[in-house]
Amino acid sequence: MRLTLAAPLLLPLVAACTTIPQSGVPRPPLRPDVETQAPPPTRPAPPPVVGPRTPQILRAPGLESVIERNAQEVQRLFGTPRLDVFEGDMRKLQFSGEACVLDVFLYPLRPGAEPVATYVDARRASDGREVDRAACVAALRRR
Repeated sequence: MRLTLAAPLLLPLVAACTTIPQSGVPRPPLRPDVETQAPPPTRPAPPPVVGPRTPQILRAPGLESVIERNAQEVQRLFGTPRLDVFEGDMRKLQFSGEACVLDVFLYPLRPGAEPVATYVDARRASDGREVDRAACVAALRRR
């Protein structure tokens, strides 16, 4: 009878001596002969050098009078621009009339060079639908 009274008192002691299996992948035991070392420091790759990219030039019939012209030459063709916007190394001149709206994009062809017209976009002023670029250039051109 004494043993039955002592059993509840011994149960926590016996439970503390057992091991509980852990889930996951078992780890190999550490070997005392192997030193643990921190990985060697690494240097991050330097950021890429970003400079002006060589723009593609729009070559299309009827645009010869505009493409590869500087801002002053473009303004001689069309007059004072409605908008003159600078963004980075790009410049956009916008001209408008009853027939259309013409956006002329100027970029430097090489670092440090003066920006020249490399691309034009044309649309109707009324609804923004695309129109023929060469026809818009002809319609807005000063006589």
